[in-house]
Amino acid sequence: MTPTDRPAPPLLEARSLRFARNDEPVFGPLDFSVDAGEALLVQGDNGAGKTTLLRVLAGLLRADGGEVHIDGQRARAGRRARAIAYLSHLPGLKADLGALENLEFLCGLQGRRRAQSPASALGIVGLAGYEDTLARQLSAGQKKRLSLARLWLSPAPLWLLDEPYANLDLEGIELVNRMVQAHLRDGGAALVTTHGAYAAPPVRTRMLVLEKGA
Repeated sequence: MTPTDRPAPPLLEARSLRFARNDEPVFGPLDFSVDAGEALLVQGDNGAGKTTLLRVLAGLLRADGGEVHIDGQRARAGRRARAIAYLSHLPGLKADLGALENLEFLCGLQGRRRAQSPASALGIVGLAGYEDTLARQLSAGQKKRLSLARLWLSPAPLWLLDEPYANLDLEGIELVNRMVQAHLRDGGAALVTTHGAYAAPPVRTRMLVLEKGA
């Protein structure tokens, strides 16, 4: 087999990954991977460690053991920053900036994908006309949509989505699924946590079920 014949490494791979809090195991050891063009659906009850897992993968928490690899290489801070876009429970917005200003500020920090603009992203998520509305004046659902616009603009190939359907109506849920489908068609990958209340987007999907303390 020549080097060009070798299969591409997973976009993300976890090996024996584990995390404990106050000496009590939260999850692990876990072994899983997700390839480009694929979604990993992470399910589990409250307290099973879904959010903690995503925070560990994003580098916001330090694992107690195991390794995380991105494109076949150890996931050091710089590599994570370039490869990962994280959508958390918190909107991560500046309350006293307008919707468009928030996106422009975040694009200045994180870059943005080509052929996309903050204004066009607002239209995609249904916030056209809210460009000058302060983030603190938006409803919970509108804040989630603004966070989704930020995600859409990110050039990162790996999306970590923590309960992305929360605070969204049926139209918003369909929006998330369309975004995930488009991202995977472009060669990206996504990890999506859910309580199982909504069906996963119709894409190539693997499943990871977390249980409390397991």
